[in-house]
Amino acid sequence: MSKINLIFSLLILVSIQSFAFQQANLDRKDVDFVYYDVNGTSLDSISAHLLAEDIFKITGEKPEVLTSDKAISENSILIGSINSEFIQEQLSEEIPASFQQLKESYYQGWSKDQTHFIIAGTDARGTAFGVFDFSKLNGVSPWYWWADVPVEQKTKLDFPAESYFSKEPSVEFRGIFLNDEDWGLQPWAENTFESETGDIGPKTYAKIFELLLRLKANTIWPAMHPSTKAFFHYPGNPKMAEKYHIVLGSSHAEPMLRNNVDEWTKEFGRFDYKSNRETVQNYWDERVAESKDIDAIFTVGMRGIHDSGMEGVKSTEEAANLLKTVIADQRSMLEKHRGKSASEIPQAFTVYKEVLNLYDHGMQLPEDITLVWTDDNYGYIRRLGNEQERARSGGAGVYYHASYWGRPHDYLWLSTTNPALIWEEMHKAYQMNAKKIWILNVGDIKPAEYNMQFFMDMAYDMEKFDAPEKIEKHRNQFYKDIFGNDLGNEVSAIRKEYYQLAWERKPEFMGWSQTEPTTEVKSTDYSPFDFGDEIQHRLNAYQSLAHKTDSIFKKLPADLKDSYFQLVHYPIKGAALMNEKQLNRDLAEKYAKQGRLSAKKYQRKSVNAYDSVQQLTDQYNQVISEGKWNGMMSMKPRNLPVFHKPEFKDSIQHIEKTASFFIEGGSKNQLPNFYKGTNETYFIDVFLSQTETVKWSLDDVPEYVMVSTKNGELNADFGQFQQRIYFKIDWDKFGNSTRNEDSLILKIGDDFHEIQLKINEYQLSEATIVEKNYLAVVYAEHFKNKSDSENGFWQKIGGLGYSGAVMQAKPLDQLPLDTLNFKEDHPKLTYEINTETITDSAELIINAVPTHPLTNQHKVRIAVQWDDEPVEVLNFETFGRSAVWKVNVLSNKAQVKLPLKLSNIGKHTLKVFMIDQGVALDFIYLKTKDISLPYTLIKETSLQN
Repeated sequence: MSKINLIFSLLILVSIQSFAFQQANLDRKDVDFVYYDVNGTSLDSISAHLLAEDIFKITGEKPEVLTSDKAISENSILIGSINSEFIQEQLSEEIPASFQQLKESYYQGWSKDQTHFIIAGTDARGTAFGVFDFSKLNGVSPWYWWADVPVEQKTKLDFPAESYFSKEPSVEFRGIFLNDEDWGLQPWAENTFESETGDIGPKTYAKIFELLLRLKANTIWPAMHPSTKAFFHYPGNPKMAEKYHIVLGSSHAEPMLRNNVDEWTKEFGRFDYKSNRETVQNYWDERVAESKDIDAIFTVGMRGIHDSGMEGVKSTEEAANLLKTVIADQRSMLEKHRGKSASEIPQAFTVYKEVLNLYDHGMQLPEDITLVWTDDNYGYIRRLGNEQERARSGGAGVYYHASYWGRPHDYLWLSTTNPALIWEEMHKAYQMNAKKIWILNVGDIKPAEYNMQFFMDMAYDMEKFDAPEKIEKHRNQFYKDIFGNDLGNEVSAIRKEYYQLAWERKPEFMGWSQTEPTTEVKSTDYSPFDFGDEIQHRLNAYQSLAHKTDSIFKKLPADLKDSYFQLVHYPIKGAALMNEKQLNRDLAEKYAKQGRLSAKKYQRKSVNAYDSVQQLTDQYNQVISEGKWNGMMSMKPRNLPVFHKPEFKDSIQHIEKTASFFIEGGSKNQLPNFYKGTNETYFIDVFLSQTETVKWSLDDVPEYVMVSTKNGELNADFGQFQQRIYFKIDWDKFGNSTRNEDSLILKIGDDFHEIQLKINEYQLSEATIVEKNYLAVVYAEHFKNKSDSENGFWQKIGGLGYSGAVMQAKPLDQLPLDTLNFKEDHPKLTYEINTETITDSAELIINAVPTHPLTNQHKVRIAVQWDDEPVEVLNFETFGRSAVWKVNVLSNKAQVKLPLKLSNIGKHTLKVFMIDQGVALDFIYLKTKDISLPYTLIKETSLQN
C-alpha cells in the first residue's frame, strides 16, 4: 500500500493522553508483524511478545514476532531504543536531543514510508511503557490478568494520528512492597499458581513485574515474611527482575538486599554490629557481590532481624553513632563490588519507627543517600523534609501503607484507605520535594487494585493530580474504562461511598479491639439510643450500598462479572457484612441489658452475617474465574478476634414488666427538643420483655405532631418483639403558635405514660449554626468568612474527612506563623454560632484529620478565639504510639478541646487562626452540657427563617 493511501486511511480523531489518535481503517489486518531490536534488551523481547498477545486479545489475530535482523515487512510495529540503529534508520523525523536524555520516556510515530508504527524508548522501561500504553489505548487494561478485566474485541487497532513524545515520570523510583503475604499471595502461589515452586517464585514475579510495567512503575520490594523464602533463594527471581528491568530494593528492615527473617540463621549468632561485626559484614558483602549487575536501590543502615530496633545498643546516642559506622562500611562494600563511587549508586535510608528518632538525634548521613520518609502505618506521613533536607542531593521519598500488620490493629483484609487521603499526603510529599522514591505497601496486591493504580498514576504524572477535584475524575475514568461510561459512573459512585463509610471506621476495626497485645471484641462507640440511632443509620447505609452493588452485578454482562466481583463486589459486600456482624452483635448485647426479647433476633442476624462472609469468600476463592484465585482471599488474616464468629456474653436481663419503652436520648418521659423550622425526627421503642402479647397505642396526640403509627401489637409468638414509633412536627399545622410545651399519652397494655414535647424557636436574621439539644455542629468548610493573607490561605480538600471536605492550612513550604500576633497576619476562618444555654461548663471540641507535623520545625497547631476572649493556641500533635495516637488512627480524627463559659444566649463568633501549615480541619462541636458525643458526624445544625 502506498504512503498516500495509508495516510488517508487514518480516520476517526479522538483524544488520549493529551494527544490525538485515529483508527487505521485498512483493507487488511492492522499488524502482521512485531519487530524488536536484535541488539536490544530482554525487556524489548518481552514487550514485543506481550504486545503480540495483546493484539490477539483485541483483534483475534496474532502478529508474528521477529527480530530486527529479519527483513522488515509492511504492516509492522517496530520496538526498540530511540538511539538504536534499527529505530534511527526508520524514523521520519528528527528526535530532539533533550528528549533522548530523559529517563523512561517513549516516542510513538510512523516510519518514513508510513508502513511501520514505531514505539521507541529512551531506555528499556521507556520502550515498555510505550508498548503498554499502546495496548491500553486499544482497550487492554493493566489489570487484564490480575483482575480478569476482559478486552473488548474490534477489527482495527487505534494508532496515534501524530507523533507523540511522552514526559519523564514525576517520581524516579515508583513501586510496591509485597508484605504480609501469609494469607493471600503466598498460599495462592504455593497451591494454585506456582505449585512447581511451592512459593512466590519466578513465575509469580513475572506476572507482578508485568503488572508494574503496565502501571508504569519500576521498583519492587519483594515479599519477606517467614512464610516465604527469600527473594534470592530462587535464582529465577533475580533473573526475572533483570529480564523485566525491574529495580530491586528491600524494605526498611532489610539492608543490602538481604531478607533477615529467612537468611540470618542461628549459626550466625546475634544480628549485632557491635559484637558480631565481621559476620554481619560478610553476610552483607556476599549479597552485594551476588547482585553487582542488578539494577537496585540499596537500603542502608541497620535495624533488628524483623522490623525491630537495633540490637546491642543501650542509648539513642550509641545507636546513632553505630549507624554512622554501619553506613560507611556498607558504602565501601558497594564501591568495591560495583566499581563506582558510592554517590553514583542508589541508596535509601528509611526513617521508619525508631530510626526517625536516631536521625533526629543528629545522625550524620551522606548527602547523596535518599531519605525515605514514612507514614505512621495508617496513612499519615510522620514528617517531611525541612528546607535544608529538601536541598539534599540524594533527594527524598516516601514509604506509604495501603495495608498493615501491627498495633493498634491490622488492616490486611479489605483495602479501604481513602484515595483522598492518599492524594492529600502524597501531594503534600511531592510539594515538599519527596519525589525520588515512592513505595506503596500493597500487602497481597488484591484487593488493593484501585489504590495501587491511583498511587502509581500519581507517581508517574503528578501534573494530572494538581487539584483535589482530580481524585474523582481519576476514579470515574478507572471504572468507566472497565465497565463502560454508564455503569462505570455507577460503580465509581458506590466506591466513593465505600471509602467514605470506612473513613469513620475500617471494617477490620469494627470490633473495637486491638492487637499487640491482642484484646477481645467489645461494644462499639455507635449508639442505638441517641442521635437517631447511629447503629441503624450505619446499617442502613451499608445495606443500601450492598443493594446497589447487587443491582449492578445482576445487570453486568457475563464477561465482566468476575472482574467486578474482585474489584468492587467482594470489598463492598465484605465491609457491609462485617458491619452487620459487629453492629447486630452490639444491638444484641445492649438490648439484652435492657431486657428486650428482640436481643435474640439480633444475635441471629450477627451470626448470619458471619456465615455470609464465609460464603462470599468461598465464592472468591473457588468460583470466580474458574478457581484461578483459589487461596488468594482470607476472611480472617492473623485470625484476630474481630474476624471470629460472634459470641454473646450477656443473657437477657429479666424485667418484671411484660413490655416497656425507651425514648431516644434516654429521658424517662420527654422526647428531645424540636426546633421550629427544622425537620428533626425522634423515636420511641416499645418492646417486649416477656413472651406475651401486648397492645399499645398513642392517645391525645397534638394535631401538629406526625407519628409513623399510632397503635400496634407486640406478639412473641410471631416474633414481633419491638416496634419503633417516629415523631415529627408538621410546621404548617403548628402555624404561628407560641406554645412550646405539650404532651401525648403512650398506652402499653394497661399502663399509661405521659410523654412531654418541647418546641424551641430561634429569632435569627439569617441562616446560621445553632445549638440544639445541647450541641452545635460546625463543618469546617461552612465558614462565615475566610481571610487569607500574604502568609497563607486555607484550601478546601473535597472527599476527605467525616464532613467530606476539610480546610487545610497552606502553603506547605513555609515556616509556622508566630503565636503572638493574631490579627491580619494570620489567615483565619470565622464561624457564627447561636446558643440557647447559659453555662460555665461548655466545651469546644475541634476535630481535624490526624496528620503529623509537616517538618521537624512544625507542630500541628491552630489558634482559637471565642468572641472577645483571649486567643488560645491548641495542638493536635501526638507522640510515638501513644494511647491518643491509637484512638486517632483507628477513628481517623484528632481532637483538641477548649473549655468555655457561655454568659449569654444568642450569637457568638468563633475564629480559627492558622499557625502550622498542613493542619486539616474537619468539623467542630460545641457541647453545652455533659452529654455523650455522636460517633457519626451528624448533619450541621442550622436554621433558616
